[in-house]
Amino acid sequence: MTVIKRSIFVALVPLVFAMSSGSALAHGDVKCTTEPKEKWRPHTELEAKLVKEGWQIRRMEKTTSCYEVYAKDPKGKRVEAFFNPVTFERVEE
Repeated sequence: MTVIKRSIFVALVPLVFAMSSGSALAHGDVKCTTEPKEKWRPHTELEAKLVKEGWQIRRMEKTTSCYEVYAKDPKGKRVEAFFNPVTFERVEE
């Protein structure tokens, strides 16, 4: 790696991390349920339901109160969606 490429890389890495952490913080307010985790249905059930509805799932994560889904919806639009882990209802931000 040349000195110029290395300096550009070193300058961009903190910027990329700063931008990605900002998006994570923006979703910290989403509340899906107050039910204890013992009542949560398996995320694989939600995934199967969404796939049957035409979603293309890229990734799923558990937050403190939601299932967070990164996918393409049935219309082909890339989305980050939150679902109640007990009812599987979609929760708007």
